[in-house]
Amino acid sequence: MYCDFFGFLEKPFTITPNPHFVFLSSIHREAYARLLYGVDSHAGFIALTGEVGTGKTTMLRTLLTQLDPEKYKSALIFNPCISAEQLLAGICREYGVETVEKNRSGYIEALNSFLIEENSAGRTVVLVIDEAQNLEPEVLEQVRLISNLETETDKLIQIILAGQPELNEILQRHDLRQLNQRITVRCRLTSMSLDDTIEYIKHRIKISGNRIPNIFSRGAIRRIYKFSRGTPRLINVVCEQALVMAWTDEIQTVSSSIVLEVIKELQPDDEREGLWCRITRWLFAGK
Repeated sequence: MYCDFFGFLEKPFTITPNPHFVFLSSIHREAYARLLYGVDSHAGFIALTGEVGTGKTTMLRTLLTQLDPEKYKSALIFNPCISAEQLLAGICREYGVETVEKNRSGYIEALNSFLIEENSAGRTVVLVIDEAQNLEPEVLEQVRLISNLETETDKLIQIILAGQPELNEILQRHDLRQLNQRITVRCRLTSMSLDDTIEYIKHRIKISGNRIPNIFSRGAIRRIYKFSRGTPRLINVVCEQALVMAWTDEIQTVSSSIVLEVIKELQPDDEREGLWCRITRWLFAGK
């Protein structure tokens, strides 16, 4: 579609978390540094929180791809709406741990043996649980119990709990105070500044293979920033649709007026003809 028109090798603004496109703003750099510190220092528990669309999952996937497989064993649990026993089964499965008994005690015993073997081999085991705000208190308590698997001098597993700001509220519960007290490293992602938003858009365009400068005018970026408030996912949504609109009009520069039209289309109560209706009509016209 528009990739050939603009000279992209791949779409620059998809909302799928992709470490290939990772951009570390000043906020993201600090959070990323804290994550690395927590893992390397064997902090035990690390919490990463941020609003929807601020880039938590992308950062986590980037972290996992950067960990040397010779020194680290990592696993990502992305669907935490499960029971405590299902969580244990999922963790064992992600690490390739075979279990004789398919129950909670069997999973714990097998996981403990695996952690001891990895520790003896000099490898750090990292467990990332994304969308952790969806975990039931019972499951969070099971996560705490997993952290009890340790030697006399070191934690056998480094656990990163990532989620929306509600995760902090959940951890404040009285019955979860033991878990909350064990979190020694906390990272918080917030929205990007205007300057970071400008660099973010430039970065994604460059990574996608395009070398044409200023596809987005400064006025267009300012409108994008005002609408998105620096939230990466919203920036991607607007940029993607703005490129499509510019393509349908055969315009190689995304102006502020194009962005404004896209933003209006994204408003739920907008009564004007939809962008996708325009595109459909354009396609069937055989343009």
